[in-house]
Amino acid sequence: MDQRLHFLTFATPDLDAARAFYKDGLGWDPAMDVPGEILFFQIAPGLMLGLFDAEKFDQDLGATEPTPGVSGVTLSHNVGSPEEVASTVEALAAAGATVLKPAQAGAFGGIFHGHVKDPNGIVWEIAHNPGWKIDDDGTVVFG
Repeated sequence: MDQRLHFLTFATPDLDAARAFYKDGLGWDPAMDVPGEILFFQIAPGLMLGLFDAEKFDQDLGATEPTPGVSGVTLSHNVGSPEEVASTVEALAAAGATVLKPAQAGAFGGIFHGHVKDPNGIVWEIAHNPGWKIDDDGTVVFG
């Protein structure tokens, strides 16, 4: 199998809250929006973020029990400075996120970051790490 991923899809207990957060709060443009079912955002070349109504998600899986919420996962958004970390955490909070960890120096690897939880429980890390960068084509370069 090729080492690539095209979709990250999360079961979402409140699709309307997800839409309000990502589309209205953050200003993201959906690539596809099927009310009551699923919402897709192009988040990188060749990569989509899907937010799938939890009941429909379970139907699609043929699950006999409800899928638990997202746990043990962070989506990370990297920015160019500690000041951008702080302002982005504030913007996410204004859009409806819950601040879990305000912008601050991290315990590992020289990172400066903050964490928020979106209205459906997905944890976002906003980070600045001067030890690596993201090229214009989206490639992450360590060191």
